[in-house]
Amino acid sequence: MLQRPTQTAAFWRDQFEVTSDDLEFLYNLLLDAQAPKSREDLAVALAGEYLRRENATIETELAKGDIYLPKESYAEGQTLVFPALDFAVGDVLSVRDGQNPEHGKFDVIAVQLAGEDAPREFAAALQTPHRLSEGGGNVLLDDGALLSAEEIYSLYNDDIDDSLLFALEEGSRREDFVEVEAQWLLADMLAEVHIGHLNIAEALIEVAGHPLSAQTMLGDLDLDENVPKTMRLISLNHALNKDKRFDTVEKDGRTLWYLKRMEPEVVGTTPALLRYTPVPYNRSLLSVEMLQLEWELDDEWGESSIVGDVPALVPSTSFTLIYPHRKYGTIPLSSRTKSFFPRQERGKSLVTLVDGRWGTRYEGWVAHQGRYVSGLGKWMDDHELPVGAYITLERAEQGNELIIDFRTRRAKREWARVATADLETMRLTFDMNKVKVACEYDDTLIVAESDPQALAQLRQAMESADDNLAPLVEQIVRELTGLNPQGTVHAKSVYSAVNMVRRTPPGPVFYALISNPRFKDVGGGLFALA
Repeated sequence: MLQRPTQTAAFWRDQFEVTSDDLEFLYNLLLDAQAPKSREDLAVALAGEYLRRENATIETELAKGDIYLPKESYAEGQTLVFPALDFAVGDVLSVRDGQNPEHGKFDVIAVQLAGEDAPREFAAALQTPHRLSEGGGNVLLDDGALLSAEEIYSLYNDDIDDSLLFALEEGSRREDFVEVEAQWLLADMLAEVHIGHLNIAEALIEVAGHPLSAQTMLGDLDLDENVPKTMRLISLNHALNKDKRFDTVEKDGRTLWYLKRMEPEVVGTTPALLRYTPVPYNRSLLSVEMLQLEWELDDEWGESSIVGDVPALVPSTSFTLIYPHRKYGTIPLSSRTKSFFPRQERGKSLVTLVDGRWGTRYEGWVAHQGRYVSGLGKWMDDHELPVGAYITLERAEQGNELIIDFRTRRAKREWARVATADLETMRLTFDMNKVKVACEYDDTLIVAESDPQALAQLRQAMESADDNLAPLVEQIVRELTGLNPQGTVHAKSVYSAVNMVRRTPPGPVFYALISNPRFKDVGGGLFALA
């Protein structure tokens, strides 16, 4: 039977490539629609066009003669089309009786196919079943088993999308097509947005002091009213996206625009102490006890297989505050917290965080790729929260708000490991000193700093140093075991101290503890010098 290319995986995976004719088809599609279309809409339409072209080709070929079917009878001089031979066309030269007891009475026709030197012979008037006779000629054009354009895209969307996006973004007609908010349209459909319009948009946002939507700004920009309003909005969004002064922010499901220079510094550029550069280590060496501690810490960069995201139906969650987040007034997007915030892979979102004690509202910036939420530095300072504090998040009645709180208790001074940066030896030293604490906290995590500026200099120097974590862990273990009369240190304390100068999840730290023969695991998460 005829194998239609559009019905094969080999065609879409290995042979499909968007051509200039395909781009012309997509251009006319968008021109006729006078509205943007998604990448999927374009891909399905293009797959449908391939089906249409294939049918048109088959119809043209079939019109050149009668379809050869083994069950039919033919006469000398008759022109036949052979779909199974790639629509070869030939004239019947002669008809004779066939001789084969298995098939009974039938004819043998000699056919001279175009382009071939010698005639070929075929069976005709065949009374026994033959697969080429099934369904007759109409089955080539009307086959219910054929894949539709939608089904083709669902099966081969990755391959189709790769070719389509390359043609739209890098092809010879890339200037004709524009993508705005995951929708494609023609550049000619856009309203003109010049530098003057963008300067006004900048001023509007600056005066407002908060992100604005394109809809809000449109009335003040005087764009060409001959262009439909929908297209004016799309045009403005496209122009703002191309201008490096502006940044998109999602809030309550809406896309807003803000000025990058007005964003909090920790939002515009992720601080080094919140960025994790993965280091290789052998996770199989981590004991069950170490994996349990990793789960308890729930570091946003951790990779414990035990951890699963907290479901969106859970009303509240809690986590412990580590030094990098206390330093920059951020909270982690970890498995326990991420479901409380908008879900995106990239970009930024805005949320409102409400102080559970005083009711003060804070604007939280969700940096999805950086895996943190910023904007809580003042809240942490006002409540004098230490590293190791237990923080709670609770869903509010207002869907766009979250309540952030801590577990309060009577204020008193508690012992804490206080770090000092020795810039001469490039080491981190520790002493035990008392700090004021007015909340419940994890005493294995609590650390403080004696000189923030010196510690910042040490961190900066360590950024360009060897990325081997083992020497840093060993140096800190020797410091911290010296503070304990029992000569031990908890693995979580080492993790907390390491994160004062280098961002790392628990796994690599725990591996550096377990794999170092100079350390002895004495149980309960404690280590001593061997």
